[in-house]
Amino acid sequence: MDTERGKSGAVDRCDTALLLIDVINDFDFPQGNQLLKHALPAAKKIAALKKRLRRRKIPTIYVNDNFGRWKSDFRSQVDRCLQDDSRGADVARLLIPAEDDYFVLKPKHSVFFATTLEVLLSALGARRLILTGFATDICVLFSANDAYMREYEIIAPSDCSAAETKAGHSRACHHMRRFLKADTTASTRLKL
Repeated sequence: MDTERGKSGAVDRCDTALLLIDVINDFDFPQGNQLLKHALPAAKKIAALKKRLRRRKIPTIYVNDNFGRWKSDFRSQVDRCLQDDSRGADVARLLIPAEDDYFVLKPKHSVFFATTLEVLLSALGARRLILTGFATDICVLFSANDAYMREYEIIAPSDCSAAETKAGHSRACHHMRRFLKADTTASTRLKL
């Protein structure tokens, strides 16, 4: 893995980036509880992977829906999701962004659609993306599809994402593996 450190101590260049997709989430939608029961175990795996990659100086980028709140910002979203009355508080507590993590707000399903992500990835020099988050069969899958079309190498650890159903999760992982050439090896067995 090729990394360089800038004067600020933050990673300026790295060929790999970890993307956490929609993990800062209040799960306040009709199927929120169904997704949450699968998301919490995945969040534990994401937290462990993030810690492991951080030791290797691989940058983390949170790419999150703004949930139609056009006057919001990422920090206020984190604060809202950490509140005790938020369904997603346990997930948010596991995945609290570090001060030097990057973040991008997205308006739709894909991390690339109408966002600054490509500019950030270019600045980092990233060509390999590790995709994690929720939901496997929607935002993670759509993001993997767009990453594939942009010729990124895709890693989507099967234990670091979740869908409302196990079947939906499995189908999305199969699709990414078969059609998008994604490595869906479980995070604990990834060789980077």
